[in-house]
Amino acid sequence: MKRIKRTNSFELVLNITDQNFIQPPREAQRNAVVNRAMKEFTSDLESLNEQVKTFVPGATINSFDDRTQKVLEAQEIMEDWQIPVMKKMTDAIASEGGDILEIGFGRGIASEMIQGYPIKSHTIIECNDTVIADFHKWKINHGAKNIHCVHGLWQDTIDDLGLFDGIFFHTYPLNEDEYMRYVNGSITFAEHFFEYAKKHLKPGGSFTYFSNEVDSLSREHQRLLLKFFDSFTVKIVHLKMPENVKDTWWANTIAIIKATNP
Repeated sequence: MKRIKRTNSFELVLNITDQNFIQPPREAQRNAVVNRAMKEFTSDLESLNEQVKTFVPGATINSFDDRTQKVLEAQEIMEDWQIPVMKKMTDAIASEGGDILEIGFGRGIASEMIQGYPIKSHTIIECNDTVIADFHKWKINHGAKNIHCVHGLWQDTIDDLGLFDGIFFHTYPLNEDEYMRYVNGSITFAEHFFEYAKKHLKPGGSFTYFSNEVDSLSREHQRLLLKFFDSFTVKIVHLKMPENVKDTWWANTIAIIKATNP
């Protein structure tokens, strides 16, 4: 089975060599499914053509040193352009209060935002010793509020925690292996956390994370979400990107996702 889709800019050729691949009861059904897939991929390519016009060059990052205990500059932990993203993400999971879990303290920017909502408790998981020291300095400014920091990797500590009304996941790959497995090998770095977010959300609870999506969600991303969560919403945030951005992001928009437990 061979299908060709031509536009003024490219030619898309699909050659299905296994006759049992995508084989519903009727040939008309097979044609409809394959044609839809070709149409969607064509639309994706055309959208990408428009998206990349907004990209900035960004910096080239060549080092994959282990960052578990590395002392990082503030902009290495999180660049300032992400602050509007953090605001929308914290609003997604903390605006209705309750018990909040945050993965990664970082610069404390999201933590400070979370404290601006009428929350009941705030649990933070952080592995970096230097960042932990910064957390304790930050916590002093919040008096007797119910804020608790768990020192360690989330993979080693989260199973000892309970259920939460909101979960905020914004961390980064700690080494080259994590980068290759969870950044290069997935539609979103947070994918390997989805099952844990599902397990630790209360009924009706919400989960958000850095999406790695520009203006919508791919079908692959949607399937991953719906495997674990009952529903999700998407909002687009407009950004002002620096030309030399160091993070793996170059577009002037990003999708904010709020996934909800049934």
